[in-house]
Amino acid sequence: MYRNLEECVIDLEKNGHLVRIKEEVDPYLEMAAIHMKVYEAGGPALLFENVKGSKFRAVSNLFGTVERSKFIFRNTWESVQSVMELRNDPMKALKNPFKHVRTGLAAWKALPVKKSGSLPVTAQEIQISDLPLIQSWPMDGGAFVTLPQVYTEDPDKPGIMNSNLGMYRVQLSGNDYEMNKEIGVHYQIHRGIGVHQDKTNKKGIPLKVSCFVGGPPAHTLAAVMPLPEGLTEMTVAGMLSGHRFRYSYLDGFCISNDADFVITGEIHQGETKPEGPFGDHLGYYSLTHPFPVMKVHKVYAKPGAIWPFTVVGRPPQEDTAFGELIHELTGDAIRQEIPGVKEVHAVDAAGVHPLLFAIGSERYTPYQQVKQPAELLTIANRILGTGQLSLAKYLFITAEDKRPLDSHDEVDFLTYILERIDLSRDIHFHTNTTIDTLDYSGTGLNSGSKVVIAAYGDKKRDLCTEVPDVFKEISGFEHARMVMPGVAVIQGSAFMSYASAKQEMQLLCDAIQEKGALSSCPMIIVGDDSHFISETIKNFLWVTFTRSNPSHDMYGVNSHYENKHWACDNLIIDARIKPHQAPPLIPDPSVLKSIERLFVKGASLGGLNI
Repeated sequence: MYRNLEECVIDLEKNGHLVRIKEEVDPYLEMAAIHMKVYEAGGPALLFENVKGSKFRAVSNLFGTVERSKFIFRNTWESVQSVMELRNDPMKALKNPFKHVRTGLAAWKALPVKKSGSLPVTAQEIQISDLPLIQSWPMDGGAFVTLPQVYTEDPDKPGIMNSNLGMYRVQLSGNDYEMNKEIGVHYQIHRGIGVHQDKTNKKGIPLKVSCFVGGPPAHTLAAVMPLPEGLTEMTVAGMLSGHRFRYSYLDGFCISNDADFVITGEIHQGETKPEGPFGDHLGYYSLTHPFPVMKVHKVYAKPGAIWPFTVVGRPPQEDTAFGELIHELTGDAIRQEIPGVKEVHAVDAAGVHPLLFAIGSERYTPYQQVKQPAELLTIANRILGTGQLSLAKYLFITAEDKRPLDSHDEVDFLTYILERIDLSRDIHFHTNTTIDTLDYSGTGLNSGSKVVIAAYGDKKRDLCTEVPDVFKEISGFEHARMVMPGVAVIQGSAFMSYASAKQEMQLLCDAIQEKGALSSCPMIIVGDDSHFISETIKNFLWVTFTRSNPSHDMYGVNSHYENKHWACDNLIIDARIKPHQAPPLIPDPSVLKSIERLFVKGASLGGLNI
């Protein structure tokens, strides 16, 4: 397979997976807008040959489709899957050792190798200002590296086998950063680099950081993979690329010999600067907050270096394909880690972290005739205590009974739960806890609440498929629409404050309760635009679960407490935009108009069916 990014670009072009853009393109908003338009149409990878203000080329949309990603890794995919399988179930190798000989060899050959002598990537020393300074969204704080491989080592156990390679966003320009001397490193909770910085802080020494950009695509994918204990990203990078990860040390910093660019520097204890805003994968800006500032030591570029980038925004985006690839490679890992789990689906349409769908098991009391969640609650607590899954806000969990379920079929999965949910028993809150750093629906940075909705048993109700009459005559609410069976959305006035929201929601609850039981519609969404929310399931999932904080935004018809357990007859989620939430990502219309020049007949992208 590929030893570098250039080989990948050539191979993709030869096989019809890449188009060259020869016209000059502005890295300020234009490159991102072109990428998004081509990605949305399922188009090819893009090689920008003429980036305004930089002598370096740039490539995007490499992983834009799962099919293209698998094409890139076509010679190594199965062997990496086999290694992952063995990590999850090592007994397989003992049961059939001859079958797994090649797998063992693949893993052994992938061990990183230290090299001496000339380093291609250090052939030219450059500055941050020489790079393609790509800004994706109008309100972004500056230019960012969107596909970085950020390398750090454990100061207690230095060396590449105890290193961490992560994809933490890196801000190159803007804010208070001194150009060419400082850059920002944004990393969230539950990240390996944080453990390393904590250790260096305690030792009173700076954390040495190397940011690799480019190289074989396998190195980029390895940086985002959640790996089993004891398996380093460097080994996976070697397995996926079919070549050992080659590295050296220069001035005490680790250098990836095959990267296109390397930025080295140090993070010192207590030194932060404002980082952001940044258009993020929830579909909103993550706002400006203090994050570690990295003092730049050196910046290197290999001859003919290519700068890979992507655009982060409301799903689906290119990182959606990343997620699917990772799931295929490590899909069984969660089943091994949490007994009883059959499937956990971080819902991409809702920004991944806010919403989880899970299928578990219910084996505790098979002798009882009445079926209810029991083991599911144990499994739910394990899920919310596992790695980055612990950042979720909403967890819907059930178990298969009489028919198979697929958590990726969102409508069928939610329908199954809503047909069975006991709203007086099945809603379980976790308040004053951690949520995703990028989620601004909570009570502060990293803080908010969670809710587990665990339903199991026989079907309790038929779900409505038409808007119940009660919604057509409630003062202050209008334009009721069905989203899916059992889920209605109604439009409210703009959110002003939680004090006024409580009064509004109480009026809504009272109006529904006055009309009598409404069992057929267990979930009601209050939004700013009921037409938009009901237009697609993706819109419903995105708006509902990115704009609400369970403890503050969930209400109920006839809500009450039974021995401190909250219960209701109908669940209402207030998914209106709140004043404290981050603004959504909106492209600049003038930029969208300006890039049309590249899609006309005779232009570089004129031949695409877009």
